[in-house]
Amino acid sequence: MKQGIVLKLFLFTTGLCLFILAVIFTLQTVFFKQYYVHQKVKDVSAALQAYEQDYLNHAADTQETANLEQDFYQKHNTWITTVDTRGNLKYTDDFFMEIKLRHSDDAMFSNKTMTLPLYSFINVEDFSSDNPFLTPWIEEGEGIAMEGLIMNGQPVIQRMGMTESNLREESQLENRQMVRKEGEVLNRYANAFQYREKYPTFLVKGTITKVRTPEGAGVSRYTNHLFLDRIKAFQADLLYGDLQDSMNANQIVDYEENDVNYKIFVDRIQDRDGNPAYLFAMTSLQPVSEAAGMIKEYYVYIIIATLLLVVLASFYYSRQITRPLLRINRTTRQMADLDFSEKIPITTKDEIGDLSRNINELSERLHSHIIRLEQDIEKEKQLENTRKEFISGVSHELKTPLSVIQSCLAIMKDGVASHKRDYYFKAMEDEVKRMDLLIVDMLELAKYESGTYTMDMDSFYIDAVIERVCAKLAADIEAKQLHLDMSLKPVEVLANERRIEQVVVNFLSNAIRYTPERESILVSILEDGDTVKVSIENKGARIPDEQLEKIWDRFYRGEPSRQRSAGGTGLGLAISGKILDMHGVPYGVINTPNGVMFYFHLNKKA
Repeated sequence: MKQGIVLKLFLFTTGLCLFILAVIFTLQTVFFKQYYVHQKVKDVSAALQAYEQDYLNHAADTQETANLEQDFYQKHNTWITTVDTRGNLKYTDDFFMEIKLRHSDDAMFSNKTMTLPLYSFINVEDFSSDNPFLTPWIEEGEGIAMEGLIMNGQPVIQRMGMTESNLREESQLENRQMVRKEGEVLNRYANAFQYREKYPTFLVKGTITKVRTPEGAGVSRYTNHLFLDRIKAFQADLLYGDLQDSMNANQIVDYEENDVNYKIFVDRIQDRDGNPAYLFAMTSLQPVSEAAGMIKEYYVYIIIATLLLVVLASFYYSRQITRPLLRINRTTRQMADLDFSEKIPITTKDEIGDLSRNINELSERLHSHIIRLEQDIEKEKQLENTRKEFISGVSHELKTPLSVIQSCLAIMKDGVASHKRDYYFKAMEDEVKRMDLLIVDMLELAKYESGTYTMDMDSFYIDAVIERVCAKLAADIEAKQLHLDMSLKPVEVLANERRIEQVVVNFLSNAIRYTPERESILVSILEDGDTVKVSIENKGARIPDEQLEKIWDRFYRGEPSRQRSAGGTGLGLAISGKILDMHGVPYGVINTPNGVMFYFHLNKKA
């Protein structure tokens, strides 16, 4: 036994450790990715603080600023640039288009010269491409039509084309991020009129007077289209006011493109002249080569921790758990032999201690249940005797009416006393009714004794129930010229009204049956604290003291000879006793100076 459990614990420990290793090496990528992202964000945020100071020191030198952006990318693998308060790239004097506007009724545009940064509308590669169809009309001297919105008092160009008609054709150029944002914002307004009222449109025409495209190293500033798209999306959000409340503080935004995750950093700064601007940086989370050194160190710690865990777990399982388990096994074997004398000592507060405590409780409960089972067996024997008595009583009760019916049928069959035919039919009918009543009472008593019947409780006035029962039995009372005295008071009780009425009927019927003619019956209600006592006393013959407890037995009628002339099935009081037992209230019968009194208690409604 000892070798078996030690071997099992050793195998379990080994398997557990291997499982832990497998889980660690499986989940380490996810954990390390989170660690890498956190470290990357921390490093870039710190680098942005240093870059801000360098940028402010060289903001006046366009070439030096471009060098700073290149150095920042090479050191931190992060694209960075500076945009103004309207989201436009700073230092775009190498990639722009100048338009002389025509005369217009709107003073904002009439005969003005407008400078447009071309990176918002066209890729820089299109100017160096050999394909002449990419930019056929972006030349000096060409006419141009432009469409846009007035936002915060300034014009924002959305589309442009050679003429007004081709603004909606494939030859048009557009700021796709602004057009996309316009469709998104338009859905927030109840109708287009409200939107146009806040952002009025304009359409102007002019002539291209100057076109400048970058050359040499300056071209690379505009070739990262993913970065430029994010800048233009930031510009659209800024112009539509979606960032006004949050741009007073630095922001870090998650972005995903082609299943690659990026981090976007936006820092609000002020140049030496006090003009606000934004540092806009974007880094990819895809490369992990820079973290290879940290992974090697991470593996070293994992291996050391795992080996230490294996040693500690093996020692703990072999030395600490085996001993109490063997003790538990010995005690449970004794329990299997029905020996509950030994208890397991509880020395720990862990699961082993809980198991020992539960086994001790199980031992006590099994011991008590075995004793109770022996008692139940004894009760079952007594119940078997009761069943035999019940069957004997039923046989006796059914035998008499069957004998009467058989005798009547024999007399009628032989033709004797044919003039009493109706009399015999009436006698058989009475016996059939007695048998039917007996069967109904037997079934009802069996229902109560089954243990499955549920007694529903409700509130009602007991005095009303007693008056209703007395009214039902008035004919029987008058037939014997009995005097009924009632001392009732309105009391609301909590019980099953229908069953309590059945009890009152049985008690009162029993009193009527055994009260001599012209005697009296007293029905009274007496309050006693939280309960009420209902008593029914009849004058007449008393019950012998040795038979007071037997009247609740089946088929007991109060006559030693068990004569049937008094009527009833002998089950009424037995049924009443079961009903009151299910109510959980005291009841009984006592001899009075002048007769017999039946009583029961009920709980008042709170």
